Amino acid sequence: MAIIVAVLYFAMIELLMIDSSRELAEARRFRARVVALTLAENAAEAAAFEIASPANTSATVNGEDDQGTIRGKLTKSAPESTGAIPFVIEGEGVSAGLESTRATVRLQGRINGGSIEIEYALHSQ
Repeated sequence: MAIIVAVLYFAMIELLMIDSSRELAEARRFRARVVALTLAENAAEAAAFEIASPANTSATVNGEDDQGTIRGKLTKSAPESTGAIPFVIEGEGVSAGLESTRATVRLQGRINGGSIEIEYALHSQ
């Protein structure tokens, strides 16, 4: 009887260990997705910093820290017949760590006089 109880006890502990390692891997993947998306948004925001400058038609931003890497790019097109200036802002974030994940952000819009209008936004994941 004691051997049966011991075997059942060890089997239950093994199941708990398998479940906890699966949960830990899932938590790592979730954290990596959140960090990558935050980095991508930060890259897009850093690239958008130059949007108000009429002299700049493009800008790029690169950075890296212990959380991951960012790449941001702003591209302005030639003014349309209405005077509006189309732009595209792209941001990419790659999280560092055991689970590395990549996320992107893309914003399209126009600069109309003194106002900035976002017409389209795409977030990966």
